[in-house]
Amino acid sequence: MSTEIPDALKADVPPTKWGKILVATPVVMTVVATLLAGLASSEMTRAQYDRSFAAQFQSKAGDQWSYFQAKRLRGAMQRNTLDLLRSTTSVRPLDEVALKSFGELAPPTSAALLTGQIPSAPPAILEPKVKVAVEAVERARPESEILPLVQALTATDLDAALKNAHDRAQAFDLAMQPLTEAIDRVDKSFAAAPSGDGARNFTAARLHCTALRYDAEARLNQSIANLLELQVRLNNLAAERHHRRSGWFFYGMLAAQAAVIIATFAIAARQRNLLWALAAIAGLGAVSFAIYVYVLM
Repeated sequence: MSTEIPDALKADVPPTKWGKILVATPVVMTVVATLLAGLASSEMTRAQYDRSFAAQFQSKAGDQWSYFQAKRLRGAMQRNTLDLLRSTTSVRPLDEVALKSFGELAPPTSAALLTGQIPSAPPAILEPKVKVAVEAVERARPESEILPLVQALTATDLDAALKNAHDRAQAFDLAMQPLTEAIDRVDKSFAAAPSGDGARNFTAARLHCTALRYDAEARLNQSIANLLELQVRLNNLAAERHHRRSGWFFYGMLAAQAAVIIATFAIAARQRNLLWALAAIAGLGAVSFAIYVYVLM
């Protein structure tokens, strides 16, 4: 965008300080309009970026919800198999003597098979405002209640919460790995031995332990998914903010262009003071409005 004042109009303007200001006004307003157009374009680009980022987080949240459903389904299948086993055969709690017949087991493995105690995931470390927002999402509160809570969050808050959630899931997997391997070894030993009450009792204990593991993993996936849902909302809010700012900067650009046109008419007209005053008002209004949008919106 550029403005060139014809030489004939310049010659008609008196070579005074007032004349120089009059001639410079369209040029200055053109620069202002160009800057506002650039800001409007920049804000729209940032809005599109945040929308794209929100879509990526939504895809990740969908993956976590799929993992959550798969874990819950597997846990339900383990419990259903256990109920079927108990209803068709005689199953008793596994005793320690039967376990010792297959070698020494680590205390966590014995506790898991005998009493159903599995390692617990580390506690969640969440900022109070993040915890409140997560609880609102878990309870499926209306968006009108969730969005104000999301507005109080920052990307740094959610990044820290997501890192903690992933660390918790990894720590639980590492804690369960020796237990799972030990149970698999005992399961193979029972499979090689003649079937009997001990094998059925161990199968029931293994099914119960596996169901608990799947339930714990499902809860960890759920916590990650809820945090990703907050990320989606936060990025959508940022996109909406940049979209609004782009519109306001565009209106400011129109005001600056109007100032350019009026100032150009002022050079060509006889009543220059009135038209220049209107151009100055439009220009100052455009600049003031742009500063307000940039700083406060």
